[in-house]
Amino acid sequence: MIEFDKTPSYQSVRNAATRLRGIALRTPLLESRALNEKLGGRLFLKCETLQHTGSFKFRGAYNTLSRLNAAQKAAGVIAYSSGNHAQGVALSAKMLGIPATILMPADSPKIKLANTREYGATVVTYDRTGESREEIGEKIARDQNLTLIKPYDNYFVISGQGTVGVEIAEQLEARKFHADICVAPAGGGGLIAGTSLALRELSRTTKTYSAEPEFFDDTARSLTLGKPVSNDAGHKSICDAIVTPTPGKITFGINRLTLSGGLVVSDEETKAAMRAAFHYFKCVIEPGGAVALAALLAGKLDVQGKIAVAVASGGNVDPSLYSDILREGDQ
Repeated sequence: MIEFDKTPSYQSVRNAATRLRGIALRTPLLESRALNEKLGGRLFLKCETLQHTGSFKFRGAYNTLSRLNAAQKAAGVIAYSSGNHAQGVALSAKMLGIPATILMPADSPKIKLANTREYGATVVTYDRTGESREEIGEKIARDQNLTLIKPYDNYFVISGQGTVGVEIAEQLEARKFHADICVAPAGGGGLIAGTSLALRELSRTTKTYSAEPEFFDDTARSLTLGKPVSNDAGHKSICDAIVTPTPGKITFGINRLTLSGGLVVSDEETKAAMRAAFHYFKCVIEPGGAVALAALLAGKLDVQGKIAVAVASGGNVDPSLYSDILREGDQ
């Protein structure tokens, strides 16, 4: 039986890069001269919005599902997700011929629900305010003999997400640069954990930071306190993809050793970043995917004279919400 609860390493990220070569897209690292002039530094945007399924989540999902044994593949998998992990698992399962059941909040963005179904997965919805996805998912897994693919606390998932960091380092090295700063969104922490493992090895002077929406800054507060803490109930954010209640056990174990800190942004700062991404990069970013860019544009770190990278982790935003956010900038 494959072990999912081991702690990833740089070597496991490298192994994932080999597994994903020719399957995951090598997404672009974009730069805007006009934006750089405003910032007084060089800002690169890693566009995982252009990855398969519109999110970095495909990397970890395919890396995990491709390693299941024949019996596990035949029985099928289950995953719980607000949308991006759902789509990554659904497409990976379709490519590998594995039956997939996905547990999603009933209030997930319509585009994420529709896409997950279109990839061929069976979608089961639940009430995120009154039900536990972990309890429901584990019960379905037991009852139907399915392999549970967690969205972040999984050795192969984190390792797959870390290939984002490998690409960032290699793409900058090809331009004879290295990053002073790298910021990536954090929900459960899989993307930032994997990315920081890669950058710690390949770009050792780079300082890596997580970015989160206000009221859902569990990673930032956990890093400050040196132990995992949870978010208070009763708050909302437009960043649906990354409103997890607490850091992952495996991911926080990595992030407390590799990150230089955690950054927090407001919904308004996130909206401004989405508009800036459209204006300067012609890139569509969903709210949860825009928080890293938001942190840098809002001045949470000094980028004057520095080279900074913001990971745009996903672009699956409902058209109506996106158009409303763009229009707000014209008012």
